[in-house]
Parts: sequence; C-alpha cells; structure tokens
Amino acid sequence: MKITNIVTNIIFFYVDGFRQMKVGKKLWLLIGIKLLILFGVMKFFFFPNYLKTTYDTDEARSMHLIEHLTKERQ
Repeated sequence: MKITNIVTNIIFFYVDGFRQMKVGKKLWLLIGIKLLILFGVMKFFFFPNYLKTTYDTDEARSMHLIEHLTKERQ
C-alpha cells in the first residue's frame, strides 16, 4: 500500500466518523466555545499589554526587555 492511500484512508475514517456523530458534534462545539472563552476573552482581562501601555516607542520597549531578561538573579 502506498503512503497516500494510507493517509487517504485515515482522513476518510475521521470524516465519516464525524458525519455519523450525534452527541459528539455538540460536545465538540462546547469544547470550541470553552477554548474561545479561555484563550480569547480571558486574555484581555488577565494579560494586558503592559509594554504597549507603559512605553511609547519600540526602542523603549526593547530596552525594558533587555534590562529584565539580562538581569542577574540573586
């Protein structure tokens, strides 16, 4: 068997399985919504863009990063 036949059979296996799902489609939709909320919405509340709001230029942002990344730990 050729590699392309194996890949094609695997793809058809998953596509056909997804078509026959009843409850699974709703569960995948629920998983997608949860991921959208976790990574899309929560990012704005817990990870503000500190560098963009604190420093005006790219040079100032890069200097801040260089200072903090190269600082020796005690």
